[in-house]
Amino acid sequence: MTATAASQKTKMVEAWLAEGALDTAQSYVIGDRQTDIQLAENMGIQGIRYGAEGQDWKAIQQQLTQRDRYALVQRNTKETQVRVELWLDREGGSKINTGVGFFDHMLDQIAVHGGFRMNIEVKGDLYIDDHHTVEDTGLALGEALLKALGDKRGIGRFGFVLPMDECLARCALDISGRPHIEFKAEFSYQRVGDLSTEMVEHFFSSLSYAMMSTLHLKTKGKNDHHRVESLFKAFGRTLRQAIRVEGNTLPSSKGVL
Repeated sequence: MTATAASQKTKMVEAWLAEGALDTAQSYVIGDRQTDIQLAENMGIQGIRYGAEGQDWKAIQQQLTQRDRYALVQRNTKETQVRVELWLDREGGSKINTGVGFFDHMLDQIAVHGGFRMNIEVKGDLYIDDHHTVEDTGLALGEALLKALGDKRGIGRFGFVLPMDECLARCALDISGRPHIEFKAEFSYQRVGDLSTEMVEHFFSSLSYAMMSTLHLKTKGKNDHHRVESLFKAFGRTLRQAIRVEGNTLPSSKGVL
């Protein structure tokens, strides 16, 4: 089709096609004819076919309301270069490389138990210690989670209790816009694998600050590995509930989070 013909086909909606007047990423043409789909193509937006040769209204409703929440955050300082990419509505296939093996494993637990996908790539000053790497990863991940949640419509506010062998971990999360953390865990050793145990609290503190959320974390147990892992798993499970889309309203009487 020529440009002139396409223009004629869109003449009735040309006011909406003025530059900046139409959010093409969030706009659709829905119709039961092929000409409706052609109109969508001419307008540069998505077309959805309804009827015997297309979808029913229930399927269309699901397509329009199920969001693919995504965020990309890059944080570069003199000490670290951090890239965090996440998809809240997709699972599996996460790729994580911080240079701290046990920390990679713990971050993967968040993604697995949180039910989402994330890629994290970090280059940090590990020749000094793991402080900046862990801290800046927490800040970037928290920012990415907040960004991916968008206006937070339809999300929940939840907690989770997770048993892991002799450990019992508790986590409560409120994506409230008010950053605060209460953390209670004791460790017997300075490190678990190549991760400093003192950095576990610092990671969650950095994450909750950047995520603008209130976070309560607590674990009891005898094995440091289990203690640390139970915290990350409990947080992931709580996050799975908290970011679940339920309806289209804000979970706050204030009308804002």
